[in-house]
Amino acid sequence: MSDCCLKGFKWQATPKGQEATLANAPCYVAGSNPDVAIMIIHDLYGWTFPNVRLLADHYAEEIGATVYVPDFFNGEALPLDILQDQTQWHKLDLPAFIERNSKENREPQIVSCAQALRAQYKRTGAIGFCFGGWGVFRLGARGKNLVDCISTAHPSFLEKGEIEQVGVPVQIMAPEIDPMFTAELKVFSNQVIPTLGVPYDYQYFPQVEHAFAVRGDPKNPAEMKAMIRAKNAAVLWFRQWLQEA
Repeated sequence: MSDCCLKGFKWQATPKGQEATLANAPCYVAGSNPDVAIMIIHDLYGWTFPNVRLLADHYAEEIGATVYVPDFFNGEALPLDILQDQTQWHKLDLPAFIERNSKENREPQIVSCAQALRAQYKRTGAIGFCFGGWGVFRLGARGKNLVDCISTAHPSFLEKGEIEQVGVPVQIMAPEIDPMFTAELKVFSNQVIPTLGVPYDYQYFPQVEHAFAVRGDPKNPAEMKAMIRAKNAAVLWFRQWLQEA
């Protein structure tokens, strides 16, 4: 785990969606398309973090989809006041938090939510930020039929075996500076995914760091430009694969 997974800014706006339940998990919901759904797998800041809800609002409106942000931390949330103050990070027991929210503990719930959406909607997709990156790759693995396409920005804990198994259209948004999605993993993805027979969109973002797409600083021109580009790239990707011609 790197400090980059904690850094970030809270955006100043009010989410427009509502809270509901999906597969017994609390969730934030934006939009009302009865045919197309997108699930966001959140980062360490959790499902209540305003930024991820604001992104859900944008996706719902600009893609034309119902967008869900389920709680994948089983009701637990890292304190936002501490996350936003690096001088207090020593108060966080991140190793214990990560252990409680390991892949083995969280994958069943992620799959259950995807199955619930699959049963209700004609077409479904998933996007994961940071912690959520490995989750969308597992949903999009060959033979699972849980989603029609996936996207991820600066994935954390992603393994080569998960990359090798992807079987649906996949988009990766990769910042230049990222201790989690390393240069080695970038090269591996770009060597392996084109051999798998699935559509692949690799978006490279120079001069920005891990977490920029969901926790970038709007007052930093480079980060703001990258955030907008990442949002637009995801919108176009999901429009292409989820909206019927």
